Amino acid sequence: MTKITFLCPPELEGKIPPPVRASKCLPDWFRNLPREMGMKDEHGLPGLTVRACLPVADVMSLGWIIPLPVDISTSADPQTGQLQFHWPQDAPIKPLDMHHPGQIGADKPGPFTGQVPLKFINPWRVVLPAGWSASFLHPINHMDLPFRAFNGAVDCDALDVPVNVPFFWTGVGTDFHLPAGTPMVQVIPYERAAMKMSAEVRAETAEEAEVRAVSLSRKYAEESVYSKEWRRRHERET
Repeated sequence: MTKITFLCPPELEGKIPPPVRASKCLPDWFRNLPREMGMKDEHGLPGLTVRACLPVADVMSLGWIIPLPVDISTSADPQTGQLQFHWPQDAPIKPLDMHHPGQIGADKPGPFTGQVPLKFINPWRVVLPAGWSASFLHPINHMDLPFRAFNGAVDCDALDVPVNVPFFWTGVGTDFHLPAGTPMVQVIPYERAAMKMSAEVRAETAEEAEVRAVSLSRKYAEESVYSKEWRRRHERET
């Protein structure tokens, strides 16, 4: 079985939370949402919330979460009102640093005007077998987090240092507390050979259109047909 390895400096072992499977870190807003709305949908089936949407749950469960290594809190500078970041004085690692605003064009008109780009310091090095890379993504559908990480892809079969996590702050207000273990970045390995797949773009044949029509009819008439027939659950289980 292909294996991913997470390595931290020896002096940090046991002092920072380890990476965990993303399926163990589904956000509270999703976990706490009831599956059913207590009403019928337009097709007469039970009305479901996004909690029952398996594609949403599946994408959030991909890969691993590297968590924040230490507690981080924020406050407003009493003189300037600017956001300040704090962490325990005895923290085993400095958890974040700054980027220059010009690196994301924050000093010019655009989507990041006035933003201060930051980066989380990631203590975990990701090691993958030859031919494998990893996407480093903002934790998928973790809408509750008061920051937004920039996404990237790294050839982790070649890189021998950790991948830090650039981000910008999105929280409204000044007083936040992010405990150690808060999802920081989602790591999803992939085999680079799969990226060479060719594509075919065309209209459906009559037979293919019929398959689509039958499947759509079943989707809106049969309860749980996706989970029973169209989802390859066993291929995700380890």
